[in-house]
Amino acid sequence: MNNLARLLVEVLRKRIAPLGIVPGQFPTLLALWEKDGLTQKELLVLVDIEQATLANTLTRMERDGLITRKEHPADARARTIHLTNQGRSIRDEAYKAAAQINEEVLADLSDAETEAFLSYMRRVIGRIKEVEATS
Repeated sequence: MNNLARLLVEVLRKRIAPLGIVPGQFPTLLALWEKDGLTQKELLVLVDIEQATLANTLTRMERDGLITRKEHPADARARTIHLTNQGRSIRDEAYKAAAQINEEVLADLSDAETEAFLSYMRRVIGRIKEVEATS
């Protein structure tokens, strides 16, 4: 599984590099493309990574002009994360790159095999989260 993840990340890195993003930014962008203006705390829940990792990712994304941070309208301690025009403009190409990768790497599987594979992955991920929660 580790080898699969490493290979997929490398393929993704190559495909999205022309968009000015890296794989570590992809989950955050996916969340913000679905709902812009989330807080860092909300993003943490959605992307399921360490607080420090997300903070570093957001700093880099802000530096690269993909996001801006604004004062939260109801909570003076929080800030909301917003996509810039640049961050919004790469959405379709990024989705296209990810979809092409999925299609290419799963091409040798039948539709039924693909569904089974994805189902098994979801189950394993769910189990990992359960194990992690009890550790």
